[in-house]
Amino acid sequence: MDKVDARSEIVRREFIRTDVLILAIGHSARDTFSMIHGSGLDMEQKPFSIGVRMEHPQALIDAAQYGEENVGKLPPADYKINYRASNGRGVYSFCMCPGGEVVVCTTAEGELCVNGMSNRKRDSGTANSGILCDVRTEDFGSDDVLAGVRFQEKYERLAFKNGGGNYDPPTCTMEEFLSGGHADHTEHVASADHTDPVTASLPDFAAEAIKEAVPAFARKIKKYDSPGTVVKAVETRSSSPVRILRDEHGESNIKGVYPAGEGAGYAGGITSAAIDGIRAARHIIEKYSPTEIAVK
Repeated sequence: MDKVDARSEIVRREFIRTDVLILAIGHSARDTFSMIHGSGLDMEQKPFSIGVRMEHPQALIDAAQYGEENVGKLPPADYKINYRASNGRGVYSFCMCPGGEVVVCTTAEGELCVNGMSNRKRDSGTANSGILCDVRTEDFGSDDVLAGVRFQEKYERLAFKNGGGNYDPPTCTMEEFLSGGHADHTEHVASADHTDPVTASLPDFAAEAIKEAVPAFARKIKKYDSPGTVVKAVETRSSSPVRILRDEHGESNIKGVYPAGEGAGYAGGITSAAIDGIRAARHIIEKYSPTEIAVK
């Protein structure tokens, strides 16, 4: 154990010797991304998505999915929707939260992103979902492996600013979002030209694609485009902006290191991350106890 007294803080570094490491970091582990890139692990840029959270009354979603006559008789409804915009971008719902709430997340001072959650009872009375647009590596504007991280940080800083600089998310109504403007009662004004704060917190291609998608979604889910629907920005953390390369045996270029899960760029949710962890474990068993795999 190495202890260093720096600026009245104790920094502890612990070294654990091992032949095998499953590197299952989260998709927001930006400090770890930088560290392992500097340590020589092969990595590459990876596409991800960016967008907003749209929040509707749960009863509206229930009526659209179950019929008016069944509202309150069945569990809070969810939905899955997608659309291909005229600019070629895919727009889709992500991490839909019935009876949930939109929460603010941040991993650095002066940056802000949003996510969604539901408590067990799903009884908040509102439904929310990420509505995301695909981001491609060519959008990053750099060949740097960590350029996707910088892209996320850029729009998270914009969201912090456009929300008022106090960790409130940029917020507007669906009417304001689709019209590109804001009503007099809007609390946070993003720009002098009166662009709504949500649009101002998104890349142009994403704002354009999401706005085009909403009327198509309303044809599938009645009243999805209701003027009073609440829209909040910005959602940037749907998946990792990097991929840590591995071979057919699950190992990185540094032998014994097995990248796995969301942060490594091989999963896009809780279930797929768990499955990828099992896959990594099987690779290790195959290497050190192949008879165990043969028996199973």
